[in-house]
Amino acid sequence: MRRLAVLCACIVATAASGADMRSEYTDLDEQRDCTLFSASDDETGFGALACAGWKGYPVLIYSGDLRESIFYGFPPSGSEPVWESFSAFNSTSPKIEWRIAREGDAETPVATIHRWVVNDDPEDPESRTEVLVVEKVGQPGEGDGCAIGLVLASGNPKANETARRIADEQALTFTCGADERVLVGGDRPLPDFDRQE
Repeated sequence: MRRLAVLCACIVATAASGADMRSEYTDLDEQRDCTLFSASDDETGFGALACAGWKGYPVLIYSGDLRESIFYGFPPSGSEPVWESFSAFNSTSPKIEWRIAREGDAETPVATIHRWVVNDDPEDPESRTEVLVVEKVGQPGEGDGCAIGLVLASGNPKANETARRIADEQALTFTCGADERVLVGGDRPLPDFDRQE
């Protein structure tokens, strides 16, 4: 099984290394495109949804305590993805940008760019910061997906361009849990973002 995972990773890396990069977009509609596969019966409100992503690549949404953690692609076999989210209350927009590596007829989604809204002040619902979270997509048999970059979007007209550059430069070589994600702030600090191993 490990040999298959390594082989799959090598194929993806080889295919995408000389590939052209482009964007495609999908929308998250929890009522139409998602299935609830886990829910708590306590007051935390924890729930987990499996949603349709790009051409068979799923989007897994874990939520609880007014926070979300999202995994794009195929998770590690036999285990749940690591919880990654902002410390403050947060939510995500419905549109996901997928960075697609294309070589010949082969296409592989290697990263996503997703806009998050972070509530800076729980006492003030209007106090919000928008951040583009760049994520490495988990590949079949590999499952190595995680946040690889954060780009402040509020007041930043070049946020999308910056996020695409991070996705294209980092996704193929980034090792989740070991490498440091790229942080791009602006006229205000980025909200705290945690990875719970």
